[in-house]
Amino acid sequence: MAVRKDTIWERFLSPIVRSLIDEEKLRQLYKSIDWQAESDRLSNPQVIYPHYYSSQNFHGIEGGYLNPSASVSYDPITQYVLPPNETWVRQGLIERIGGTPRRILDLGCGTGSTTLMLKQAFPQAQVMGLDLSPYMLVMAEHKAKAAWLTIQWRHGNAEETGLPDASFDLVTASLLFHETPSAVAKTILRESFRLLMPGGELLILDGNQKTLRQVDWLTEVFEEPYIKDYASQSVEAGMGAAGFEAVQTHDHWWMHQVTQGIKPLRANNPAATARQEFTSNTSQDFGSQGTPAPAF
Repeated sequence: MAVRKDTIWERFLSPIVRSLIDEEKLRQLYKSIDWQAESDRLSNPQVIYPHYYSSQNFHGIEGGYLNPSASVSYDPITQYVLPPNETWVRQGLIERIGGTPRRILDLGCGTGSTTLMLKQAFPQAQVMGLDLSPYMLVMAEHKAKAAWLTIQWRHGNAEETGLPDASFDLVTASLLFHETPSAVAKTILRESFRLLMPGGELLILDGNQKTLRQVDWLTEVFEEPYIKDYASQSVEAGMGAAGFEAVQTHDHWWMHQVTQGIKPLRANNPAATARQEFTSNTSQDFGSQGTPAPAF
């Protein structure tokens, strides 16, 4: 897995961003964590890393997200390379949520930036973040504790989470789909459909596929092995094929898009509306639903 050095990031952007980052502070943070012990605590030994994930570099980092240094450097870099503002971009997903979800799953949660925002927006909701990298989950948990937020972190594969059917009324994914092959993205959409209760909602925040197709150089900014595959596809069409209804995509700051859809209601309950299902007063928690306990 040789690190490619000819990306726009390596040639032009990296020196600028590095001048803005306190690298000594990052080194101290890295040294303050026992990565082996913490990742072991959060790891699910039954998780098998798919080849498309373990065999590729992401963002020029050898080993991609299975390298602990990626979890430390991800947030400081992302705040400068997600225009116009990382919080505004992620907030675009939050603002599109309908109703008041009670059980939320954030797929490919990474260091938990969107996951924390979901919990802050819906403090009474039970929120779970799932990611394939135990190192990213270590950082996500660190951030949640610092913010005094109770979030469950689960080491797992978004393609096959192992969670029960109809466990959630909201499933989200931020900046995940451009890092997966199209066949995998379709599998994740089907898994999201299975995990949602009828009337539940799926929201996906990612790069604007129309913009990426029209502006070729955008696919060359970082070492992103699947971004051209992502740009050639349609998240909206994929959601429709997975069974979602009322699917729509909203352009967000030109560079991004939010695609959302609803899992249809049960046929034997035609009088109910999607929002009535979505704002159910059910108070059962993950454990009472039969959901496996978090890896930690």
